Amino acid sequence: MSVLFNPTALVVPFENLRMSDVDSVGGKNASLGEMISQLPAGVTVPTGFATTAHAFRVFLKQGNLDQRIDEALKHLDSENINALTATGTAIRSWIMDQTFPQDLENEIRQAFQKLDADAHAGSYAVRSSATAEDLPDASFAGQQESFLNVQGIEDILHKIKEVFASLYNDRAISYRVHKGFVHAEVALSAGVQKMVRSDLATSGVMFTIDTESGFNDVVFITSSYGLGETVVQGAVNPDEFYVHKPMLRAGKKAIVRRSLGSKLIQMKFASEAERMQSGKLVVTEDVPSELRNRYSLTDEEICQLAEYALVIEAHYGHPMDIEWGKDGLDGKLYILQARPETVKSQSKGKAEHKYKLKNKSTVLAEGRAIGQKIGTGPVRLVSHISQMDTVMPGDILVTDMTDPNWEPVMKKASAIVTNRGGRTCHAAIIAR
Repeated sequence: MSVLFNPTALVVPFENLRMSDVDSVGGKNASLGEMISQLPAGVTVPTGFATTAHAFRVFLKQGNLDQRIDEALKHLDSENINALTATGTAIRSWIMDQTFPQDLENEIRQAFQKLDADAHAGSYAVRSSATAEDLPDASFAGQQESFLNVQGIEDILHKIKEVFASLYNDRAISYRVHKGFVHAEVALSAGVQKMVRSDLATSGVMFTIDTESGFNDVVFITSSYGLGETVVQGAVNPDEFYVHKPMLRAGKKAIVRRSLGSKLIQMKFASEAERMQSGKLVVTEDVPSELRNRYSLTDEEICQLAEYALVIEAHYGHPMDIEWGKDGLDGKLYILQARPETVKSQSKGKAEHKYKLKNKSTVLAEGRAIGQKIGTGPVRLVSHISQMDTVMPGDILVTDMTDPNWEPVMKKASAIVTNRGGRTCHAAIIAR
């Protein structure tokens, strides 16, 4: 527990948080506070504040809501997709119907007033941070909700409540069961963070390790136009870059491989008219063809991001999964969050495993592989997430894209084939 705030605090500024505060504000928010206060001045992280796990528990204790939730989850068979959906929907509606305790609401209002006066941002991200997430052996990547381009205190309060409710969305419930976590022991912290205007530029994800081979001497960067949600949700095929760490440290040309992604769509802030008409905070647009056909980052920006990645990895002492964004207004690169890499860095084996098909047949399609094994089974073509209860154990799931909402059936499938999604998206992390 940090000495920078009281254990019963309801709201804490990011700059008062450290990695020792994971139990209070979850892995994501603790890491943001750590980077803001402890990293060198060159690495810029947008400021903000977090509600605490204590605040979440105070919220749930009103009207014994925590007991109702425990009872609803006690007898749930999470393998039954329809029962999972019904239970999750009911719990989320209970939370959305609950009012904030007055002292919690007052503290959120005061924290936002100070943040808005200092940041002059206008738009904010409201992100989830679970107390069990970003552990070395459990990613929780994308399991709870985050919201972008949130404006004004009333919308902030509403989105914080939606973030609280998202601890009980279908994929999060299923993932906790799969990983052996007790539901009642996991709490949620909501982070309110100044938005980087990457909707006017580029954003993406980088790993300080090769996500497929586990090779530790490269930084692997993915990038696409607009807000980073399209990359992390697997909605686009992003540009990919590999930067060799030793060459970078030596001040030499360090970009050893690059691959041009199709980058078909981009996510941008909704206009005022679009917000009024549809209630949407962000919209998805086609990327102009002239932008699709060129790389979304310059060599200088690629190396700058890789240098940030090295600083962050050195500070934490292990491979990291980092989200970044370029602000289209000031042209600067920002670090939006960082978490431990949870797959290759945890691999105990030193031997190389190779797999090969015994028999050859007609190749129907080719693509970018995630993972290193071979999957076999009957094809299950699923056109919409509402049909995922049709997926049986051992099926090959074939669909357009899989965002984290597909998690409940990912562990059933022997392999997954999609049209869209990069190696650093949340679904790829979970699937590994």
